[in-house]
Amino acid sequence: MGIFDRKKPDKAGDKTAQGGFLGLFKRGLEKTSQLLQTDVRDLFKEGDRLVDDDFLNELFAILVKTDMGAGPAAEIRDKIKADFRSRKIEMADALQTVKDQLLELMQQPEAPIDRAASGPTVILVVGVNGSGKTTSIAKLTKMFINEGSQVVLGAADTFRAAAVQQLTIWAERLGAEIVKGEPSSDPASVAHRAVARAIELNADVCIIDTAGRLQTQTSLMQELGKIRRVIGKQIPDAPHEAILVLDATAGQNGISQARGFSEAADCSGIVLAKIDGSAKGGVVIPIRREFNLPVKFVGVGEQAEDLALFNAHDFVEAMFAEHFAGQR
Repeated sequence: MGIFDRKKPDKAGDKTAQGGFLGLFKRGLEKTSQLLQTDVRDLFKEGDRLVDDDFLNELFAILVKTDMGAGPAAEIRDKIKADFRSRKIEMADALQTVKDQLLELMQQPEAPIDRAASGPTVILVVGVNGSGKTTSIAKLTKMFINEGSQVVLGAADTFRAAAVQQLTIWAERLGAEIVKGEPSSDPASVAHRAVARAIELNADVCIIDTAGRLQTQTSLMQELGKIRRVIGKQIPDAPHEAILVLDATAGQNGISQARGFSEAADCSGIVLAKIDGSAKGGVVIPIRREFNLPVKFVGVGEQAEDLALFNAHDFVEAMFAEHFAGQR
């Protein structure tokens, strides 16, 4: 399975091979971890705490700040209330309970890219402007190329010359072929030509970029449906994946984005980008709960190598990495 096999890292020089997936998550979730460290430690600055309403309210507020949402935060608070009500609790016990509950809330099978049985695997990538979409495409491209796959990119964001230029630079840098269209041309036609080129080359993967759009822009969302139909006429069952790139720093707005795009593009999974720039790593929890979309990958830095296959256990471990050092 190449890059998707956690036990077989591709290259000795790859960051994933050197530091492991847990190491990538620790680096990417450093700000979330720091928030939890500082705020939870403050809860216990005078020692063990009585689990009363004041303590529970303070804990709830800390959890909400990670952007996990009021529902999951309340579930964790209520679990501690049920287990420790009117008793004193140590910081390590509180953290262990929070950690266990988070793992239960975030649990999912690892969800690598669903590859086509034969012919090119077609991946449609969608998201709002500034979400990290183009960079995420570059990271996915590098992962595929590292495993020996030939990749064709389709620059179907025809309304922003800068987006096409950026994708072109990445294609040249990584060794992928790119199909482009004239400025303001029909994005579906670019997608069609990209898939046709992938078929012609017998390429392994075709990744289609799309214009960033707000989930409230009805006509642009309908355009995604047209792109899907055009691709599907060329290759049955394509696109094989429709990936929504979400900016972790968007916080709760990511939920409305997930709702709009999952309906318009029939999304099959999420890439959570910019997790390294946010203390809001918990946003994956309400998205997982509400839409049942797997988080496939997490962007943990700005380099092409900085993409990790999502693993719930490693993700939660990273959120509490510093807490649990020496506290077990």
